[in-house]
This record gives sequence, structure tokens and C-alpha cells, in this order.
Amino acid sequence: MNFQAFFHMGGYAVYVWTSYGLCLAVLVFNLIAPLRRKNEMLKSLRRQLKQESRP
Repeated sequence: MNFQAFFHMGGYAVYVWTSYGLCLAVLVFNLIAPLRRKNEMLKSLRRQLKQESRP
């Protein structure tokens, strides 16, 4: 089996590689989105604590 035949996927390469790409994009999003949300929440909490500690 050569690489050209593997990447061609018997004529279904567009569908197969598109689905792999979309799956990878969703997985990356599922890793990054919660981290960004956590950082935003921590910044917000720090601002609130700073405002509450002012006399």
C-alpha cells in the first residue's frame, strides 16, 4: 500500500479528511474553551475582590 492510495481513500478522501479535520477542530475547541473561561472567571473574581477590599 502506497501513501497516495492511502490519502486518496478509494475516492472518498474529501469526506474522510473533512470529517477528521472537523473532529480535530471540535477536540481542540473542547480543550481551549474551558481554559479561556476559567481565566476570564479568575480575572473577574480578582477585580471583585479588589473592589470589595477598598475602603
